[in-house]
Amino acid sequence: MFPDPLRQRLRDAGFVAVLILEDPDDAVPLARALMDGGVSAMELTLRTPSAIESLKRIRRDVPQMLAGVGTILTPGQATEASQAGAAFGVSPGLNPNVVRHADRSGFPFAPGVCTPTDIELAVEAGCRMLKFFPAEPIGGLAYLRSVAAPFAHLGVEFLPLGGVDADNMESYLLDPSVTAVGGSWVTPRSRIRERDWKAVTTLAAQAATIVARARPAAPPPGHATPERHPVTQPAANETGSNGPNGGTR
Repeated sequence: MFPDPLRQRLRDAGFVAVLILEDPDDAVPLARALMDGGVSAMELTLRTPSAIESLKRIRRDVPQMLAGVGTILTPGQATEASQAGAAFGVSPGLNPNVVRHADRSGFPFAPGVCTPTDIELAVEAGCRMLKFFPAEPIGGLAYLRSVAAPFAHLGVEFLPLGGVDADNMESYLLDPSVTAVGGSWVTPRSRIRERDWKAVTTLAAQAATIVARARPAAPPPGHATPERHPVTQPAANETGSNGPNGGTR
C-alpha cells in the first residue's frame, strides 16, 4: 500500500512532524518553518475542523513538503484526505474497514499497531508500512524489536510515534525496521498559538541534525565511494623488474 518512492522519501526524511492545527492561516508559515529547519515530512492530525483546509493550503503553497494525514478513523476520512492531496494516511489503530477502503482507492495508508496480533492482521490485509503506536508507553524500542522479529522476513517497516523525542529518536532510527519516526515536540501547540515560527525552525533543525547523525547521507551521483577489491600478491615467477608490484602482465 506504500509505493517504493514514497517509502524512500519517508526514509530519507527520517522524521515526521506531527501537528494539530486550529487555524488554517498557520498552515503555510508552519510548513515553511519546518522546511527551513530541515524537516520535510508532516502528519496533520484530523483532530480539528481546520485540518483538511490546512492540508490543501500546504499542498498548494509548500508542495515540497511531504504532507500526510493522521487520526484517520473512518473510510470517509480516508477519502477526504486523499482528495485533499494527502501523500499518505495513518491511524492510531487497525480498522479493517479503513484499510480495505484505502487499498481499493490506492491511498497509501499505515494502520496503527502495538501487538503481534495487530501486526499479523495488518500483514494479512496487505500492509507493510505500520504505525507503531504508542511507541514508548507500550515498551519502546526493545518491545518493538521483540514483536517485529517474527515478521522481519515479510518486509514490514514501522513508523514509531508516541513518546518519541529528541532524547530517544536516534536509537529508533538506527534500527533497520524503522522507516521514520514521528513526534509533536517540534511543533508545540503553544508555539503555534504564539506563531513563534523561529522556535519551530530551531526545534526542526534539532530533529534534522539527529536524523543526519543516525543516517549519514549517501554520496551524490558521480561521487560514489570507489569499490574496493582484495589485494592479491603475485606469484614469485610473476614478479617484474621493479619489485613485487612492478611489471605488467
